[in-house]
Amino acid sequence: MVFNPNFRTTDAEDTQANPLLNYLQHQPPEVLARVAQSVSPDIKQIITHNVQGLVGMLPSDNFDIQITTNRENLAGLLASAMMTGYFLRQMEQRMHLDENLGACASLWSDSATGGQTESD
Repeated sequence: MVFNPNFRTTDAEDTQANPLLNYLQHQPPEVLARVAQSVSPDIKQIITHNVQGLVGMLPSDNFDIQITTNRENLAGLLASAMMTGYFLRQMEQRMHLDENLGACASLWSDSATGGQTESD
């Protein structure tokens, strides 16, 4: 899962009107590779299942699968997969933040009570 920073849109207006696209195109490949590597296997698995559900999933050992589409539909599929990935990454970060805050709250609670429980 790697973003290709060397791609160029055919419409110069699109690039100028989209600051994120312009920003991505000016990032060093090392930065983009590091971001792509940060995606967890759980997110990759969810996106894989999502895309397979959208295009259909037949066992490749029994079928010679070919998918035909047009540029707009393929762009929509890729945009959907990317948005799903961004959403899942944000939720994964939120989950870790909640876990860390819960652990901090637990430590704070223990220190406030002197490590004693109500049964002590």
